[in-house]
Amino acid sequence: MSTMMHTRWIRGLALLGGLLLAGGAGAGLPQDDGKVHEGVASCASSVCHGATVERGGANVLQNEYVTWTRYDKHAGAYNVLLNEDSQRIAKNLGLPNAHEADLCLDCHADNVPVAQRGVEFDITDGVGCEACHGGSEDWIARHTAPEATHADNVAHGLYATDDLAARTDLCLSCHLGTEDKFATHRIMGAGHPRLAFELSTFTELEPPHWARDADYAERKRLETPVVTWTTGLLASARHTLSLLEGRLVHEAGLFPEIALFDCHACHHPMSDKRWAPTRLTQGLDPGAIRLNDAQFALLLPVAEAVDGAGAAELLAGLQALNASVATGFDAFKAATAQLSAAVDRLEGALDAPLSAEAQEVALAALIRAGARGDYRDYVLAEQAAMALDVLLLSTARWDASRPAMDRVFASVDDEDRFDAGAFAQAVAALSAGLQVGGR
Repeated sequence: MSTMMHTRWIRGLALLGGLLLAGGAGAGLPQDDGKVHEGVASCASSVCHGATVERGGANVLQNEYVTWTRYDKHAGAYNVLLNEDSQRIAKNLGLPNAHEADLCLDCHADNVPVAQRGVEFDITDGVGCEACHGGSEDWIARHTAPEATHADNVAHGLYATDDLAARTDLCLSCHLGTEDKFATHRIMGAGHPRLAFELSTFTELEPPHWARDADYAERKRLETPVVTWTTGLLASARHTLSLLEGRLVHEAGLFPEIALFDCHACHHPMSDKRWAPTRLTQGLDPGAIRLNDAQFALLLPVAEAVDGAGAAELLAGLQALNASVATGFDAFKAATAQLSAAVDRLEGALDAPLSAEAQEVALAALIRAGARGDYRDYVLAEQAAMALDVLLLSTARWDASRPAMDRVFASVDDEDRFDAGAFAQAVAALSAGLQVGGR
């Protein structure tokens, strides 16, 4: 899908979505698997995964290492810690440097304990093979055996990235964060960029070092971009609720963790009059600082496609959450519970992939919301642009949509110059050109 995206916008998104500076790790993830991580060099042989070109006769491409080193930004994640920006961030945080601080290494490298580092392990490899696929101590020697199966490899410590739930947990642990591994407002204030993530788009931008062929489908799970998108949205909503309900928000202090709020609610010129009432901000006064609610707002078109009453509950929960920020912790706690119940209901309604008809309805609902100005904040518009791209592809409108989508992508090309009106106009133009229906 990467060729479908507006080039400059993608380039900026990749920079903004850079890996977190954080500390700690979520249980069950590769960083915390207790296995020896043998190192990238253990996978780089030309007869393993280091071939310069794809090879036939095997069920993998065998050039995965070359793809990673040449094209994948994860390979350069450690080196980012050596640049001038990272040096400034470390200084602002009172750290001697960035490239030796666990706060930074936990997401810019495969930062497992020293006792779990194999002979060929090198922290400077950045986010290497085992940072995503798990410590290879128990599976590296056996995973190429003729009788080896994917299930057997997973049983011996391979992280199941083909499982959407597991993959989303892994990605979000750095691209959103956990209670113990989070890009706080302090870290962002020191200079770290804002984070962005959407599972389907980011999976396609990896770049893929696998082939979605019959062999892959037989051995692993192969999901459509729409399934990946909806799964990622639900998981992002769940992770966000967990953060909102946890200690990051309820710690003592005058303000809760500000990084959970919408960055652009504050960070824009005073001459830029961005605030305007929308159905998402109903009950919120002008000037109130809004939470980053993109994960929930982008679920609304999905809910409208599968459960109309559930969509109303989700919207009410989202409105209650936004309004509660100016009310108090009791209202905030009640609103998060209300929103959590609405997400539960939607998850139950999504017991099967969206049908072709449901995808049409979701696309129409997304376009209506964008055209009427619901997505006035940059993060909302950014997520909506990615969602539009996924749904236009899935509903066989991708080719016909290119001129109009180029305008949509251009409107989110630069967050510092984002114009909510221009985005709404671009989405309206897209709608006129495609004549999208839906209830």
